[in-house]
Amino acid sequence: MAIVRWNPFSEIESLRRQMDTMFDEVTKLEGGTSGANWRPAIELQDREDELLLRAEVPGIEGKDLDIRVSRNAVTLRGEHRFDHKKEEKGHVRSEFYYGKFERTVGLPVAVQNDKVSAEFANGILTLTLPKADEARNRVIKVELGEPTQPALDAEKSAE
Repeated sequence: MAIVRWNPFSEIESLRRQMDTMFDEVTKLEGGTSGANWRPAIELQDREDELLLRAEVPGIEGKDLDIRVSRNAVTLRGEHRFDHKKEEKGHVRSEFYYGKFERTVGLPVAVQNDKVSAEFANGILTLTLPKADEARNRVIKVELGEPTQPALDAEKSAE
């Protein structure tokens, strides 16, 4: 067993990195300058002939969504706009996320991006993505022929 010398500075450095990560996450939640404030949650389901992608985008209207589909990825962009109504009395506290967002989801198989259908209801975007022909699992029946006997055929041809 080797004796390892304890270095307290490596543990302090590890703690500093963890604190930096925590503060970065807090500033993102409070609307810091680090890009998009939030990303919509998604659900991806692999069916036999299609993929079903559902995205949770509450408080966003369909006109504020930009959906782009390639053969291997889906990109969702949009903006949750703040309603600038002026309040006469009181203080407003909001924990809603406002601002622009962008989320790219890689797909496990290629899809026919020209045949995608979309539905949007109650803050849930549903995309039906038909799989490309080469990506579908096809079951093919294999016929068995009469077994040949190569050893016997080789002996007959040698005679």
